[in-house]
Amino acid sequence: MLTAETDIRTEHAARYLARLCGHAGKMGTAGHRLGHRRPSHAPGDAPPEVRRVECSGTEGTVSLDWGQWTMQAFPGRLAVRAEAADQENLRRIQELLTARLQKFGRRENLTVTWQDTGG
Repeated sequence: MLTAETDIRTEHAARYLARLCGHAGKMGTAGHRLGHRRPSHAPGDAPPEVRRVECSGTEGTVSLDWGQWTMQAFPGRLAVRAEAADQENLRRIQELLTARLQKFGRRENLTVTWQDTGG
C-alpha cells in the first residue's frame, strides 16, 4: 500500500474533518459516486465510488474504490493520511482532498503539502 500524509495548520480542524466526512457520506451508499466532476478529472476519468464513511468528532475514515484516507483533528492542525494500491490512485486521492480542503478552507487559505511516507 502506498501512503502520503499532510498536516494542515488550522484552528478549525474538527470542522473540516466533519465537512469532509459529511460530503463523502452523502454519497456513501455502495454503488454511488460523487455526483460532480473535479476540474482535474481527465476525459473518461470517472469520480470515485464511496464505499464507507466513519466519523467521530476527532477521527474519520473514508474508503473509496481508489483507496482510503484517514483524518485526525488535533488542536491547531488536521492530520490526513491517504492510502492506495498504486501511484495513480494515490495521486487521485491527494488531488481530491487538496481541492476539497482548499475550497472548504478558502477563507483561511489552507495549505496542503503532501509527503510520501512509503509503500
